[in-house]
Order: sequence, then structure tokens, then C-alpha cells
Amino acid sequence: MSNNSPDWPEPIVRVQSLSERCLDSIPDRYIKPPTDRPVSSSSTNANIPVIDLGGLLGIDLEARRSVLQKISEACNEWGFFQVVNHSVRPELMDKARETWREFFHLPMELKQKYANSPKTYEGYGSRLGVEKGAILDWSDYYFLHYLPLSLKDYNKWPSLPPSCREVFDEYGREVVKLGGRLMKALSINLGLEDDFLQNAFGGEDIGACLRVNFYPKCPRPDLTLGLSPHSDPGGMTMLLPDNQVAGLQVRKGDEWITVKPERHAFIVNIGDQIQVISNARYKSVEHRVIVNSDKERVSLAFFYNPKSDIPIQPAKELVSPECPSLYPPMTFDEYRLFIRMRGPRGKSQVDSLKSSR
Repeated sequence: MSNNSPDWPEPIVRVQSLSERCLDSIPDRYIKPPTDRPVSSSSTNANIPVIDLGGLLGIDLEARRSVLQKISEACNEWGFFQVVNHSVRPELMDKARETWREFFHLPMELKQKYANSPKTYEGYGSRLGVEKGAILDWSDYYFLHYLPLSLKDYNKWPSLPPSCREVFDEYGREVVKLGGRLMKALSINLGLEDDFLQNAFGGEDIGACLRVNFYPKCPRPDLTLGLSPHSDPGGMTMLLPDNQVAGLQVRKGDEWITVKPERHAFIVNIGDQIQVISNARYKSVEHRVIVNSDKERVSLAFFYNPKSDIPIQPAKELVSPECPSLYPPMTFDEYRLFIRMRGPRGKSQVDSLKSSR
């Protein structure tokens, strides 16, 4: 099953269809070089911090300070953390994930109506980057815009399963609210006005989009990855992980730590744009996804991003003679285009932006 869109360098092969017919091997296009393959799980029992956000919403100032401190430590030490008691209803989280799972189990011809192109990536896709002959990841996905409203196009959202658009709309509204609360916490922790990051992103006029990842079963999970190592190009990501199978790995030093998802938690991580605004006080962190021979996985990555045409640069409050500005101004549109042409490449993308001063 392939989409012969002229915009892609080669016909698109759906990984889900490969999974259904590959019994004990995978095509060479998906086999990673030996140094990039997942190794057997690390001996450590480390996990990213789990933070209860309840204290942020109450009137107890000490509880609020404690939550802010935990978020600060997690941003400095990991660049990743899980949040619970975040005010998004568990039933809505489960409904959103399972509705998307249903979409990926629709007949291929129905999904193909939403096939995407590398111009916007919106729709049903199976690769990132346009390099001919590139080694590919073992995943399919669906990408859609939620904000700004001018980019929100219901025609590019699936119409099946029934009620899916209503579910995705409500889910988006609630996750945007959560993103606003977290942005305020990050601003305070950086010593900035509490609305600084939100305003730097465009105030109410932010960008927000959703990438739903579908990782089919893989007969040789030792040879490939569901998603190659990368840092997220946007501002902040709130991930709803699969509730059955772990797969996300976060780089910590020289090790890859497999995240153990807390029930009904969101996994939050710092993106490249917050690294730039914070002048690298907070850093985006490389992560990747491993696959499973017995079970498929579905996860929802919600990206909370700057408005696409605002130049993003280090906050002047965080620049001094001792800490000069590390990054030149660049709009998120310019940065995203730079990323999309190259595909996932670890931390090299944001690091290559550093000023030569």
C-alpha cells in the first residue's frame, strides 16, 4: 500500500502494512546502523520525575513553591517530567487515545484519503525528511494543526471514527489550558514575569499541533527504532503515552532511560524554542522510541509552539556579559522548515544555530 505523492522522494510504504506481512524480518530500509540500534534495557531503575500539579492551583503558597521547585529541578536535570493531577479528565485522555487507535485500524483505503505531503506534513504519514534512500523509522503517524484557528482545517482531520472530531477538539482545548499553566511555571522558575514565555510565543495566538504516533508490532525490534533520536523543535511537548506498552526513551548522559509512564499522566518535555528563549538554561533533550514484537503502541504528542512568524531569541533578561546570547533570532517557521528537510538528527539541529560569537 503506497502513496505515490510527487512531493515525496519515493513511494510511501505504510509500516502497518509491512507489520502485517513481515513475519521474521524487516526490509533493509528500516535497519539502523549497529551503533544506532537499541541495546537491551539499561540496568538502572531510573525514571523521569513524576510531579503532582495540584499545589499549583490552590492557595497554599508553600505547596505552590514546592511544585515550582520540583518542575525547576526536573527541567535542569532531565528536560522531561510527568505530571499528574493536571485537571485533564482521565476519561477524555483514554477516549482520545482509543479513538485514534480505531482510526489506525480502519481499512487502508479510508486512511489513504488523508495521505500527507512534506509541504505541511498534515494528514496520514509514514516518514519524516525528504532525503532519498534514507533509513526509515518503524512508525506511521497522523499530524494536524489545532492552533492558530487560521490553520485548523477540519477537512484534514479524519471524519472516522464517528465523533472523532469532537473528541479531538475537546482534548485540544484541555491540553492547551495545561500548556498555559506550565508555561507560567517555567517563566517564574527562570526569574521572568509569569506571562513572559506565553507572550514570547504570541500571547493567545500561539501555534499548537498534534502528532499521533502509531508503532506497529515489529518482528525485529532489536534492529530498528519507532522514532530516531531527536529533540523536539517546538516550545513544549505534552505526550499522552500508550497505556499498555512503554517505548519512549530519554537520553541521560550516555544512557537511554526507558520512561515508565504513570497512569493518566502526561509526559512533558522542553523543546528547542524554550532552550533558545532561556539562553540554554533549560535544554531540550534527545529522545527516541523503541518498538515491540508483541504489541502495537499509540501515543499522542501535543506540541505547544510559538506563533510561526515571531522571531524567537534569548530573553534579554537572561543575557549578560557573562552569559552572552547564544542564538540568533529565527522564526519558528524558518526553524521548522530547516528541520523538516533534514529529518530527526539528535540535538544537532538546535546546536547548529548557536552564534559563532
